[in-house]
Amino acid sequence: MDKKIYDLIDSYAEDMAKTLCRWIAVPSLKAEGEEGAPFGQEIRRMLDMAMVDAETMGFMTRNYDGYACDIDLGDAPEAVAVLGHLDVVPAGDGWTTPPFTATRVGDKIIGRGTSDDKGPVVAGLYAMKAIKEAGVPLKRTIRMILGTDEESGWEDMEYYCEHAEMPEMGFSPDACFPCINTEKGLLHSLLTAPASAEGLQVKKLFTGERPNVIPGLCEAVVEGGQEVADKAAAYAAKTGLPYTVELTADGVKLVAEGIPGHAAMPEGRRNAIGMLLLMLRELGVEGAFKTLADCVGMETDGASLGVACADELSGPLTNNIGILHLENGTITATLDMRCPVAASLDDIEKTIREKLVGITVKTTEKKAPHHVPADSELVTKLLAAYEEETGDKSGAIAIGGGTYAKVLKQGVAFGAAFPDDEDLAHQADEYITVTGLVRSAKIFANALLRLCAE
Repeated sequence: MDKKIYDLIDSYAEDMAKTLCRWIAVPSLKAEGEEGAPFGQEIRRMLDMAMVDAETMGFMTRNYDGYACDIDLGDAPEAVAVLGHLDVVPAGDGWTTPPFTATRVGDKIIGRGTSDDKGPVVAGLYAMKAIKEAGVPLKRTIRMILGTDEESGWEDMEYYCEHAEMPEMGFSPDACFPCINTEKGLLHSLLTAPASAEGLQVKKLFTGERPNVIPGLCEAVVEGGQEVADKAAAYAAKTGLPYTVELTADGVKLVAEGIPGHAAMPEGRRNAIGMLLLMLRELGVEGAFKTLADCVGMETDGASLGVACADELSGPLTNNIGILHLENGTITATLDMRCPVAASLDDIEKTIREKLVGITVKTTEKKAPHHVPADSELVTKLLAAYEEETGDKSGAIAIGGGTYAKVLKQGVAFGAAFPDDEDLAHQADEYITVTGLVRSAKIFANALLRLCAE
């Protein structure tokens, strides 16, 4: 890559950090929509901030009624997309710093959205700035498209595709290097059932905000006194898992401590809802709580639901119970499944309904798997850029996470986490390093030059 572009990106390091810190200070969580702000005022504020920053760099921007924006470099008819998102998941528990105040500790910037996905978007934007300032002639337009509903229902991309021409080829800097050319299918299910009048009665339980987050803490209050508390304590001791049991005036308070994370990557995590369901079953709950304990519990592979499967291309199915609420006598829960390329989403839906007897199952989100051949122009050029910048000759990989790459005919996920980085997406104390921002910007610039330069 041209040394001038390297030098420019190096010179941007502090500006990149300051830009990201400002963006982190906007809690761009999905909220009640209104005219011009379909996902709430904070997300709209974040979208406006990103557009102003891009315009200050000299780019032309277009706003699509608060759903998304795009930022163009070049005027060629054919474009390559860089698809990122500005919305974030809720902070959740366990933070040691304020999640929506960027905290700099040495090379680290800590805050919700630093790695997913504001930091990678900042790196991509400054890569475009370096190409622009270097005056590189382009045969393809570089079009950064920033969405605002990636962590929820993708209504932003649906709206964008209806009102703009989506490029056929591009990448989403919303996962990891070297390059992800295969994404599993996605199936989100909403489960509802009346609480049973039989067995142990649960008085309070309200855990989880998003289906795609592995919950790190789950609390419940159940009826009973010392005998129930003793039985719960004995179960906790038998399992060796981090439960706490407290006898209160309202009943017995149960707390399960899990290890939070992203639903698509359950390895090394521990679902607190699953832990609590198993405890409740031990104490004698009936109805939907018991069914969920029997069919889901702490499993991440869908085995007891009858949907466990895998293929060589994309690996095993993963399953996460991200929400469990009891309110006004109704139990509500969610399942987040990431399904192998070879699996039938229709068959999985049917099996879930058959297994969860007494529970109403509604599919709320369904996305087919996505695959781009490893020998395509896109994948080969992205891998070449990554190899030039890192020396790593690793090939393309498959993931369970779903990125905006799925909306492109030829789309992959590319960066911005490196293979040795700690995985903190959707977790407490999420961070990115300034060194990583600069390194990612160089890789993005290299890749975009290979795809778009004359």
